[in-house]
Amino acid sequence: MKKIALMNFGGIGDEILFLPTIKSVKQTYPNSEITLVVEPRSKSIKDLTSMINKIIECDIKSKFKIFEVLKLILKLRKGKFDLIISSGASPLISVILALSGIKKRYGYDTGALSRILLTKAIKLNKRQYAGNMYHDLVSGICDLTAELPEIEIDNTYHTDPLAENIEIPTDKKIILIHPGSSKLSKEKNIIKSYDNWSELIKKLQDTDKYTILLVGGPDDKEVIEEIAKNTDEKNFINLFGKTKNIKQLVKLMKKADLSICIDSAPMHIAVGLKKKLIGIFGPTDEKKLLPEDKLFTPITNVVRCRPCLWDKRAESCENVNCLKIPVDKVFGAIEQALS
Repeated sequence: MKKIALMNFGGIGDEILFLPTIKSVKQTYPNSEITLVVEPRSKSIKDLTSMINKIIECDIKSKFKIFEVLKLILKLRKGKFDLIISSGASPLISVILALSGIKKRYGYDTGALSRILLTKAIKLNKRQYAGNMYHDLVSGICDLTAELPEIEIDNTYHTDPLAENIEIPTDKKIILIHPGSSKLSKEKNIIKSYDNWSELIKKLQDTDKYTILLVGGPDDKEVIEEIAKNTDEKNFINLFGKTKNIKQLVKLMKKADLSICIDSAPMHIAVGLKKKLIGIFGPTDEKKLLPEDKLFTPITNVVRCRPCLWDKRAESCENVNCLKIPVDKVFGAIEQALS
């Protein structure tokens, strides 16, 4: 197995969850060259691990989907891979793998077609942590146990490591808050945001025990501006726009004593860094997206209809009562995590 392709469509969070799968493949075939097929929005995963040799981009969600799939099939055929392993519950995945011409093809069992077209069709078990769900794909080549995602960055990579040049007081514990979710989620009416950030920050400021860092990407501009407008400068640093890439965000998260995120890519980054984390969950299932570990604390609101997103519905409901989590509940979890 000299050349291996892995395919996992989704956001950067999905790619972080996929890292344990890549690790087990690499441990099984240590001399292999690993190529990962991803959506363009997730190509920066290569900056978070040394296990990936090459990236193939495929914009599977574009309006030119058929053209993108044809290009991908040609690239896979040209790559002369010995093995391909792919996630994805769509029957299209089995067709792509079959047309790739790759001899060994592993993917999820999505029906009769997948069992015909794949060398090995693996049972898809969605009722578990997503990292473990992905890791089931390697059961055909090894019996290794899934580990937690692991992020590693080369600190010499950037000539201007902006995150390291930001002056952050060290006399107080550092709390990093990343309030946003992706633009694609908003366009699809997938609401996972929390509305009480300003009140929470004020409560943290009143203790005079913490330095609060506020970070976010371009998609978070509106929510960041709203938070900053309603927050005074006491022990508060707004770093919106100061981190230009994912590596610089990782470096900031490594500085923090605790990160607070909604269900989004930064939450998975904190997991990959093995840093203390509070994850705020609304309609999504914390048991599937956050591993059980004393470092990671999920916060939810007690409503009977949650979790619903992905299991029962593809969009958020109108009320999103699951996201109306009391500030005191989040604050108490912070105090306990940092005690």
